[in-house]
Amino acid sequence: MTALAQATPRAAGIAVEGEFAFTWQDFEEVAALLYEMSGICLSEGKATLVYSRLAKRVRALRLADFGAYLDLVSSDRGESERREMLNALTTNVTSFFREAHHFTDLTDVEGPRLAAKARAGGRVRLWSAGCSAGHEAYSAAMALLAVLPEAGQLDVRILATDIDTGIVERAKAGRYSEADVAPVPAAYRSRGLRRDGDAWSVSQEVRDLVAFKPLNLLGPWPMKGRFDVIFCRNVAIYFDDKTQAQLFSRFRDQLELGGRLYIGHSERASIDGLRPDGLTAYRREG
Repeated sequence: MTALAQATPRAAGIAVEGEFAFTWQDFEEVAALLYEMSGICLSEGKATLVYSRLAKRVRALRLADFGAYLDLVSSDRGESERREMLNALTTNVTSFFREAHHFTDLTDVEGPRLAAKARAGGRVRLWSAGCSAGHEAYSAAMALLAVLPEAGQLDVRILATDIDTGIVERAKAGRYSEADVAPVPAAYRSRGLRRDGDAWSVSQEVRDLVAFKPLNLLGPWPMKGRFDVIFCRNVAIYFDDKTQAQLFSRFRDQLELGGRLYIGHSERASIDGLRPDGLTAYRREG
C-alpha cells in the first residue's frame, strides 16, 4: 500500500467540473494506482490534466462515469486498460540534442574511450532510459557515429526504453517533422536523416544502432550486461525522494566502473559510488 493510497480522501468536493463528475476521491485513487504502477507522484495541481486525459478513455470505453472507470482499472480484467491509463498519464517532452552539453560530452570526453574500446573488440553499450519518442537515443547514435563511423560493424549498441508502450512504437518508426529535426546540427543531418515526403526519417545506419523496448524502471531489468553510458534525464523528477534514491542506486550498479550517467538539469544523484563529473553528469567509482 502506497502513502498516497493510505491518504484520507476528500469524500465530497469536485476536483474538476466537466462532462463526467471527477471528485477528489477519484483523483486520489488514480494517483495511488499510478504511484503503485510507476512510482510517478501526482500533485493535486495535476487534477485537471488527469481529468482531460482520462475522460477520453471513459468516453472511448462508453462508461457512465469515473467510478465505473476506476472499478475497471482496479479489477483483474482491467490489465490492458491500466496500460492505457499509464500511457495517457505519462509525459513525453523531448527534442533532438536536448541539453546539448551532454552530447558534446559524449563525443569529446566519452567518445575517444568508447571508440578505443570498440576498436579493440570490446562491447560498448549505451542506455536511453525514458527514451520518449526516440529523439535522445537517435541523438546519441548520431553523436557516436561522429567519433566512431564504423560503429555499426562493431559491438556497439544503444538500448532505448520507456514505460509508455505507444511512445515506444512511435520511436521505432523514426519519423519526425521539420520542427522536430530543427535542433539536429548540420554536421549530423546528412548522415543521420533522410527526407521522407513532408517529414524526415532517421537513416538506416542510425536505426541499426538502436533497439527500442518497453520497460517500467520500477520493475525488473532483464539486461544482463552493464552499460558504459546511461541517459536518464527529466524522469526522476516525477518520483519521490525514496524512489529517486532507489533508481539512482540501480543505475550505479548497472554501470561499468568508470561509466557515465547523464541526468536532467533539475535532478541530483546523491548516491555513494556516483561522483559528480561535469554538468549533471556522474561517473561510477569502485
